[in-house]
Amino acid sequence: MCEQRVVGISDRSVSAAPDEIVTFALGSCVGVALYDEAARIGGLAHIMLPDSSLRVSHGSRKPALSAADRMKFADTGVEDMVAEMSSRGASVGRMKAKIAGGANMFGISDSSALGSIGGRNVHSVRAALGRLGIPIVAEDVGSDFGRTMFLDLATGKVRVKSFVREVNEI
Repeated sequence: MCEQRVVGISDRSVSAAPDEIVTFALGSCVGVALYDEAARIGGLAHIMLPDSSLRVSHGSRKPALSAADRMKFADTGVEDMVAEMSSRGASVGRMKAKIAGGANMFGISDSSALGSIGGRNVHSVRAALGRLGIPIVAEDVGSDFGRTMFLDLATGKVRVKSFVREVNEI
């Protein structure tokens, strides 16, 4: 029986066919869908921030990140999802990625002191996947609108919905 699993902000879900995983409200956040076609195992993460080095320090040192906090960041969240998928039988060498989100929701210029958090999130997700040797085979990123992302674990197909256009399969 197919179960729909919902991923919240700064969260992930890993499952196998025939389930579907969905994450809502991808504005500047980035959804990362990973899929191993041979094992029919996949995961979906909702990444909120580009890099764990951005977290606030307490005194002279930064405390260790909890497992939940690690999912906020591209560098640690992607790594943790890959580890969980591997522990369930997926192979890093067979994983393929599809990403969505990273919108510039607040009209902040990339060249401003703050920069576009959406663009920085996309850049950091690409870098994290690159370090792991996982290719990005499709993406729906940027612009100025939010998205909802669905990963079908029976097929590996990803659908991206938004209010401003038709459903886009990537």
